[in-house]
Amino acid sequence: MAERPKPGSIVHVEFHVKDPKKVEKFYGSLFGWKFQEVPGMNYSLFEPPSGPPGGVGGLQPGNWEEGVVNYILVSSVDDYTKKIKKAGGKVLTSKLEVPGQGWFALFQDPAGTRMALWEQNPAALGGSTDRHAEDDDR
Repeated sequence: MAERPKPGSIVHVEFHVKDPKKVEKFYGSLFGWKFQEVPGMNYSLFEPPSGPPGGVGGLQPGNWEEGVVNYILVSSVDDYTKKIKKAGGKVLTSKLEVPGQGWFALFQDPAGTRMALWEQNPAALGGSTDRHAEDDDR
């Protein structure tokens, strides 16, 4: 059984792009990644041979700019958004829920890199901390 990620670990990688199918074809042919569409969303999940799982989705209004966002596991999104502000970062979204899975918030470090916090819902799948961080409302 794989070891659960520890807080501070990257647990999900998202590609936000104009043409998700083009990206899926590229990474699928290059690395053999398999993609699974999420019903009702412009979003697919993937799981590489090792490392964090991820998703590919189309661009959304607001702070969903083109690029890659890494989700970092934390014990509390609320606590870490305060720490980000104190450390000179900028919180880009308030805490958002992924129903039944957990919570996330996008942020930017002082150099301008966009990342996300991920807080796993302990009730989700026996408290596993390696679930995907897609948002059904995007």
